Amino acid sequence: MLMQDPFLSTAVCRLGLAAMVMAAGLVPVQAEDASPWAADAYSQVRLIAGTNRARQPTLRAGLDIKLKPGWKTYWRYPGDSGVPPHFDFGASRNVKAVDVLWPAPKRFADEGGQSIGYHDRVIMPLRVVPKDPAQPVMLDLTLNYAVCEKLCVPAEATARLGVGPAASAHDAALAAAEARVPRPAGIGGAGALAIRAVRRQGTDQRPRILVDVAAPKNVPVDLFAEGPTPDWALPLPEPKGAAAPGLQQFSLELDGLPAGARPKGAELTLTLVAGTEAIEVKTRLD
Repeated sequence: MLMQDPFLSTAVCRLGLAAMVMAAGLVPVQAEDASPWAADAYSQVRLIAGTNRARQPTLRAGLDIKLKPGWKTYWRYPGDSGVPPHFDFGASRNVKAVDVLWPAPKRFADEGGQSIGYHDRVIMPLRVVPKDPAQPVMLDLTLNYAVCEKLCVPAEATARLGVGPAASAHDAALAAAEARVPRPAGIGGAGALAIRAVRRQGTDQRPRILVDVAAPKNVPVDLFAEGPTPDWALPLPEPKGAAAPGLQQFSLELDGLPAGARPKGAELTLTLVAGTEAIEVKTRLD
């Protein structure tokens, strides 16, 4: 009497099931957690996925930009010179909206003045809202941006990535980038990093504002200002030293306003950066 090997029987069953799946055209596809790098001479771009659970109303992903040493790219407001990146997710599938989050940037001095952006490498977190959380999501991005050393070079990259309920090897890097996104705050906060006061100064012809900030000791501090619309070309705030014990002061000239705009009543967005911490405060110029 022949004895059946249980291990051999299990293997045969698995092979038979695989053959049935292949015959039906249902070969499972291993989900990727990053798209291939789209590279040029100065930069590389890809999409990465974060760890997500099934049927979440919002999915985590990121745009990973790697720059050649000595080169930089720009923040949403580039400063005196530069070009902000433009994101086109229009070809994506089952995507209702994509929200781009911006890690705290740096200030650069160059021949065109002062610019704001990133060097070496930056991951911009993405919040992806599916149309139907139960269905697969495919991100399809066309990115137009600029990379600069002494001269600026326009660049374009495309990337495609399926985002779904899976663990990701890039989760730690994405979480670190999310932690660098400035957190919302109000004026007068009591924390170690805070904007304590914003006040008008100067004349109607040359208005300016003074911003008093609190920050941890022995940590580099910087402040960035944006107008209510992208056509406000505000200069970068200038550090003025100590305002009072424990406070530093920045001065911002209200220049570069679009034709017909008035400072009074306009809402500014102030981003305060100190080391690895950052806050974002909205204030109305009353």
